[in-house]
Amino acid sequence: MERYNQIWVFVGALALFVLSALANDVVVLTEDNFEKEVGQDRGALVEFYAPWCGHCKKLAPEYEKLGASFKKAKSVLIGKVDCDEHKSLCSKYGVSGYPTIKWFPKGSLEPKKYEGPRTVEALAEFVNNEGGTNVKIAAIPSNAVVLTTDNFDEVVLDKTKDVLVEFYAPWCGHCKNLAPTYEKVATAFKLEDDVIIANLDADKYKDLAEKYGVSGYPTLKFFPQNNKAGEDYDGGRDLEDFVTFINEKCGTSRDAKGQLTSKAGLVDSLDALVKEFVAAGKDDKKAAFSKIEAEVEKLEGSSARYGKIYLKIAKNSMEKGADYSKNEINRLQRMLEKSISPAKADEFTLKKNVLSAFT
Repeated sequence: MERYNQIWVFVGALALFVLSALANDVVVLTEDNFEKEVGQDRGALVEFYAPWCGHCKKLAPEYEKLGASFKKAKSVLIGKVDCDEHKSLCSKYGVSGYPTIKWFPKGSLEPKKYEGPRTVEALAEFVNNEGGTNVKIAAIPSNAVVLTTDNFDEVVLDKTKDVLVEFYAPWCGHCKNLAPTYEKVATAFKLEDDVIIANLDADKYKDLAEKYGVSGYPTLKFFPQNNKAGEDYDGGRDLEDFVTFINEKCGTSRDAKGQLTSKAGLVDSLDALVKEFVAAGKDDKKAAFSKIEAEVEKLEGSSARYGKIYLKIAKNSMEKGADYSKNEINRLQRMLEKSISPAKADEFTLKKNVLSAFT
């Protein structure tokens, strides 16, 4: 199990790195930048879409893969326009349904409509033919754990993990619409060691689906650490709905982008003692520190880990003076504004949040 966790964490970290880069692979086009990017010295494939459009949501993961694959092709741009936000631009190019995909040749604002299949393979073939490129499709790993009969019990029934499982069928339209959102959920919580976002092809593994009463697709079930019989997930299917649910059920503090919120790492019982510590005079600091130390010893799980951060900050505050917390917050903020790994961002955010309790 330990070896499995190590492999899973490594693959997850790699997937997070790859998928986090996708946001910049498809160029967001607006009325302000359209003619600066399109019709210039490279050909451009442009998707005209609406955020509420089901077919657009279904296309989204394919189009993101396309953007990732053509990222290094300097002679081709893969872009998209939000027609809800830029109605006049979409009207200018005769867009009346969503998604509409058009190819703009190099140096031209006279587009050719794409009429082929909406798969990454077909789109890539079209772009290669029109743009004179020979780009291969980039393989993009998923952040969701793929379940089978071989690993289901090991992953889902692990009493140290909270697990959300999507039971889906490959042919199901609603499942395809949910797919890009579910991938974002998996990405958002990938750094949480005790939270797993997983899916199971219920068409292929019918016995498992029947065992858990699955009769329609997609069906989502939550398997918390203390209930491996599973609970039905009846919440909304927007990214924010999933994030709120997982934070409430698992005690996590992530936002939709996977970043820790300002509440992450804070422990109410310790915050009350920190106030006493900060207000204490020089002669009473050690006694106040001892109370924090005693409370930390009672904590369990992630709270115990956060408690160690409280103790380290309290100790440094006594040794380095009243300005330590303020100066350290400023230093960490500067670090967070740089390009750092997600794991480092978590580490700095947790410390910054706890430091705020001491100011």
